[in-house]
Amino acid sequence: MTDLMTWNADTTRMPYRMHSEYLRKLFLGNVLAEGRFMVNGEPVALADIRAPIFAVGTERDHVAPWRSTYKINLQTEAEATFVLTTGGHNAGIVSEPGHRGRSFRSMRRAPGAHYLDPDRFYAEAARKDGSWWLKWTTWLNDRSGEPTSLPTMGAAQSGYSPLGDAPDGYVLAD
Repeated sequence: MTDLMTWNADTTRMPYRMHSEYLRKLFLGNVLAEGRFMVNGEPVALADIRAPIFAVGTERDHVAPWRSTYKINLQTEAEATFVLTTGGHNAGIVSEPGHRGRSFRSMRRAPGAHYLDPDRFYAEAARKDGSWWLKWTTWLNDRSGEPTSLPTMGAAQSGYSPLGDAPDGYVLAD
């Protein structure tokens, strides 16, 4: 199997209730986009987001068509960077640097800037060869603090003994 097929065959391993709510509320009911998603009894609206957004769509996505994901630009006034990458639902996302034949378009909308419709975005956002991951890495680095060192791991430092060698049974279980 290829790396993409291996990734695709890996099941989602989330609790039933979480999976059910994700599919029914967010996917079928679109409650987040409509300001009806409840967290601790309060509705959450995309319009309340003030943090910068990095959104990705894929040109041939059969699950989340890119013009639909592009609507994030209608639902918030926050800074939004939209990236449209070649490929479909899986291959467009799992599109690592060095993967031949990949390209993407991107555009940043400043906070409060006017909406640009998807056809105009497609016409005006220059096509760039390569993986969108590098654009994302730069975006993250521009908004991140100084790197920190990871905590020391292992039984001597934590007081806990390992359960087994990685990958352990829960990873390999069917």
